[in-house]
Amino acid sequence: MAKYRLVLLRHGEGAWTKENRFCSWVDQKLSSDGIKEAQNCGKHLKALGFEFDLVFTSVLSRSIQTAWLILEEMGQEWVPIQSSWRLNERHYGALIGLNRAEMALNHGEEQVKIWRRSYDVTPPPISECHPYYAEIYNDRRYKCSDVSQENLPKAESLKDVLDRLLPYWNEKIVPELKSGKMILISAHGNSSRALLKHLEGISDEDIINVTLPTGVPILLELDENLRPLGPHQFLGDQEAIQAAIKKVEDQGKVKSAEK
Repeated sequence: MAKYRLVLLRHGEGAWTKENRFCSWVDQKLSSDGIKEAQNCGKHLKALGFEFDLVFTSVLSRSIQTAWLILEEMGQEWVPIQSSWRLNERHYGALIGLNRAEMALNHGEEQVKIWRRSYDVTPPPISECHPYYAEIYNDRRYKCSDVSQENLPKAESLKDVLDRLLPYWNEKIVPELKSGKMILISAHGNSSRALLKHLEGISDEDIINVTLPTGVPILLELDENLRPLGPHQFLGDQEAIQAAIKKVEDQGKVKSAEK
């Protein structure tokens, strides 16, 4: 029997997800479909009887907005929310704003998959001449983070995401989990993948094939040492979830008309 249970999810579809662009640290709201995904997620979690005591999000609006919509659907708006940049999406550096399918056409699908899914490959860093550099690094939300703005990343591999996430997991989330609280983490594709890699011991080679759809809750059942009692479980219609996973995987492929 599980000692601890944790629900983790990638936020609902964002505006740039719909446009198939690398969003990363650019702050985007949910798309209309993303709002519906978050609301449906809340309805499903309520139907399953989940009652949360604490929610963790990144400092990006799509993560926070997803949490708000889920709690509203569950009638649990009062549940406290804590936000940290350490749960942010992976920093895609110079790739931010670019279209994934166009990148696949120019650089090959395999290279784009490596940039998106590999463990220790870092994309080219963002420079001050990048069109979204000022928007990111002048943002007030990073002036109150636990590191100085000059020490914020300019590009990250998945390994880098895990390295900056683990202190927050160990120091902030684990104590709350071990105190008996039921926790929801509304994060991003790569911060969620990094945490799953850590908890489930997924190898550096196998993590490239782990894809998370938007707005689908993931249940983790853990023992007293926070080791999983089994593989993570996607909650919901499994056929629809597999179709959503394929949709995410296809984002990094050349469109049929362009082949």
